[in-house]
Amino acid sequence: MLAPDARIKRLAETIDALADKDQARLSYAREMAELRRKAAVELHSICADFVASLNQHLSRGEVLLDPPVFAEDTFREDGINLVQINARGRILQIEFETTAELISTEDFRLPYTLEGSIRAFNQELLEKQIIEEQLIYFTLEKDKKWWRFFDARTYRSGPFDRDYLVSQMEHLV
Repeated sequence: MLAPDARIKRLAETIDALADKDQARLSYAREMAELRRKAAVELHSICADFVASLNQHLSRGEVLLDPPVFAEDTFREDGINLVQINARGRILQIEFETTAELISTEDFRLPYTLEGSIRAFNQELLEKQIIEEQLIYFTLEKDKKWWRFFDARTYRSGPFDRDYLVSQMEHLV
């Protein structure tokens, strides 16, 4: 049995170590919050690049992006974030939010920190009560942090990028 002073000393060391653990947790949470803000801006940038590329080639009208600008301080940590692309009533609506935990694997096989969906619809689809939807995740893979889509019907997954947005818009027009 340890002497009373030795137990007290060991307990004090354990409590001191908790301060380091708490500081590490806080630091990690701040890093994840920063990563989430940057990921939100990146998602908007992908959409803005797509819209700008399209508008460059349009001679009649333009594709609209809402919001037109998205900065890190625009990101809603505790709510839904929305980006919408409108091509003459053909809508791509991207909705995303933070996961309950800093990192999750609950709904997707790869670790992710932001989750959401992309919905594609136009008047014809709405009249049939059809809204196409695929899931999106900001994944934290070993050597890559990036946005991915996931089609729950086909289990197809890939990068959420300009080519992906082109394919989604092609289905609407």
